[in-house]
Formats: sequence, C-alpha cells, structure tokens
Amino acid sequence: MSKPYNGHPSYNAWNVALWIGNDEGLYNAAKYYRQIHGLRGGAEAFIAQMERMGQPRTGDGVRWTVTNVMRAMRDL
Repeated sequence: MSKPYNGHPSYNAWNVALWIGNDEGLYNAAKYYRQIHGLRGGAEAFIAQMERMGQPRTGDGVRWTVTNVMRAMRDL
C-alpha cells in the first residue's frame, strides 16, 4: 500500500483530486456526472468522457482511475 500523501492515500489520489478540485471544467464535469450517475457510475462516466477527449491522464500524467476519481468526487 502507498504511503499517505498530503492527506490522501497516495500521490495518485492526491493528484487526481487536485486536478478535479482546481480546474473549473473538470470540477463541473465531475459534479454533473456524480449527480446524474451516483458516485461509482459518475466516476466511470467522467473517465469515459476524459478518454473520449483524448485525456486519459491528468495534466501531470497520472491515470484517472475509478477509485481515485470516486475519492475526489465524495465531497462534490
């Protein structure tokens, strides 16, 4: 298991949350998908949209994963 990173379970979890929380477009998309599809379905829909847009990773190169996107969406 990864060591905690800035209050998150790992660097990847922190990085995904950072991108979703600090980019208005990503934040709004994540919030929308969570409202429409629930937590897990919203994370899956968010990732599918990012892949359709040719962005399977954050701007720092971390892959969007269902687990990390769900963690980021919990407080939206």
